[in-house]
Amino acid sequence: MPPVRNKRFRLPRPFLPHPLLLIAAAPVLAQAQVPATPATPEACVSINADADRLACYDAVHGHKARDTRGADIAAKEAKAIQKNLEIAEEVVPEATPDAVATEPARGGGELYPMEDPLHSAVANAGKGSLLDSRWELARDSKLGIFNFRAYKPVYLLPAFWSSDANETPHSPNPNNTVPGPIPVDALEAKFQLSFKTKAWENIFGDNGDLWLAYTQASHWQVYSAETSRPFRETNYEPEVMLTFRNNYQIGGWNGRLAGIGINHQSNGRADPLSRSWNRVVGMIGLDRENWALTIRPWWRVSESENDDNNSDIEDFVGRGDATLVYVRGGHQFSVMGRHSLRGGDRSHGAVQLDWGFPINNSLRGHIQVFDGYGESLIDYNHRATYIGLGISLLEWY
Repeated sequence: MPPVRNKRFRLPRPFLPHPLLLIAAAPVLAQAQVPATPATPEACVSINADADRLACYDAVHGHKARDTRGADIAAKEAKAIQKNLEIAEEVVPEATPDAVATEPARGGGELYPMEDPLHSAVANAGKGSLLDSRWELARDSKLGIFNFRAYKPVYLLPAFWSSDANETPHSPNPNNTVPGPIPVDALEAKFQLSFKTKAWENIFGDNGDLWLAYTQASHWQVYSAETSRPFRETNYEPEVMLTFRNNYQIGGWNGRLAGIGINHQSNGRADPLSRSWNRVVGMIGLDRENWALTIRPWWRVSESENDDNNSDIEDFVGRGDATLVYVRGGHQFSVMGRHSLRGGDRSHGAVQLDWGFPINNSLRGHIQVFDGYGESLIDYNHRATYIGLGISLLEWY
């Protein structure tokens, strides 16, 4: 029977390495060798190779690399082995073994394909990273479907102050401009609820997950007794997102995530206070150690002129945002920036800072500062500075 030619190489079980695999893996394995654990630091001095000498000192002092770093190294080595195997196959194609290895199943005589160790290493790149902890990116990080997970920050801010309360909400559409001032207190309360759940896992092999998410942010005029303490504004934001695991490096950052989704946001009110829009949102996620960066460009789904109650919203709320998160010692810092990506009179944007910090056991404090346009939908074209103080009800990283 002629040999089977296949780009994917699977090792038979029990482990009997093929000569081509040993040849292809030799450069990688040589770099990965670690000397036996020495008794003293002085024993490491005589080691010439920098990497091996550092590994020696780490072994003496009991230092262990982060799980994420180990997973990334394993993925990089696996890619190198796969590349060398492809080169070796082109040189000596007749020596390539059967791509499918099988073993007896437990309790029966059926045969099942054996796991490819190289593919497994690549699929687990980034395991334990910040973005992996949020999006279950690595293959072994998958937790199944319909488990509720954190999405955006969940908090209660009993004190939320505005430098310029918006008493005259308006829009280019005459039907969405109030006829007269609305009494609004500068001090109110704000809270946000947010969660996501995975509805479909591993759509394409062991990659590609479909997520459903929901965020609700409410502004409550709780200190305004004369107006019966109404909810000034509540924004509802359901989303559907398709996410994929990535594995690349750029400028010291690890590319972990790519995604695309559909986003609807509205305040559920009647004219003239109605505001809503729909977007197609892209997503790129990178991280490094305690940092995570998420970049989201979006494209608005157009509406008819008569039905559009905020036609210029992209020139104020923006056409994309970027969020940088830093986590350390129970503290979570994030800064979000967005912009219209236009010049002149159409140049607008916003910046928001959030700091979640431990107080006692599971109780966490939260401080939020926002400056710019679009802190809420009713204020999409109104600029102000907002400062909030309260508690975080759920860690979002």
